[in-house]
Amino acid sequence: MSRNLPTELQSGQAAVEAAITLPLAVFLILGTLQLFLLLQARALTEYAAFRAVRTGSVKHGDCEAMSHAAIAVLLPSFARTDSPAALGTAFRNHRDNQYRPGHDSGHSGSIVWIARERPLRAQIRPDEEESFDDPARYASVADVMRLEARLVFWYPLRIPFADWVLSRMFLAHMGLREYSSTDPLIPTHTAHWTGQVVPSLDAAIRQELLSRAERRDYVFPLQASYSMRMMTSARLRFFETQNCPLTPEGL
Repeated sequence: MSRNLPTELQSGQAAVEAAITLPLAVFLILGTLQLFLLLQARALTEYAAFRAVRTGSVKHGDCEAMSHAAIAVLLPSFARTDSPAALGTAFRNHRDNQYRPGHDSGHSGSIVWIARERPLRAQIRPDEEESFDDPARYASVADVMRLEARLVFWYPLRIPFADWVLSRMFLAHMGLREYSSTDPLIPTHTAHWTGQVVPSLDAAIRQELLSRAERRDYVFPLQASYSMRMMTSARLRFFETQNCPLTPEGL
């Protein structure tokens, strides 16, 4: 039909068609890239949970050592680590478990939460050092002291435009926020993105996710758990709080 239109009208029609389809085309490219990076971060999160628990098991449950082990694994997903010097710089910048707004695409807040689900502080005995390897204290294999932890990685979405769109899609899918405005994928339509609240998502995670979204800090919480027998005795001084610092209690 367009071949029967004057040249000027054909040009105008092409411009309108491009304006309608360009956002979708851009999102398909950027969104695909962001999703692949998210899958990579997911794999790193699983390994980070293992490394954190493995380190804690040989360091008496020390949260600082556990956090450092997890962050060292996760650095390639959000910082430059293509050389030993860059890796060292990235670790020094993030060893306090905080994003740097000037270095991390404007992101801020904690990088990981580590919730220690076992052992509980009440289970750690004062004579733990002396009786740690005493088989008489264990009624069964299930009683052996284990370190169980759940790690939440606040993965920063860093691909422009895709981070904004995906963040709103995630919030709507989780039932945390409705989006009823111009559809960024189809500008001629109005989006109606809603969803049911995900029951498995902890209240603390929902609150933190919304708080970061309010300040346009686009992240996605990736979670992984790991458990293993402790190689050293748990020490009470490392369990003043059940969860590691920056992690809400009761997570």
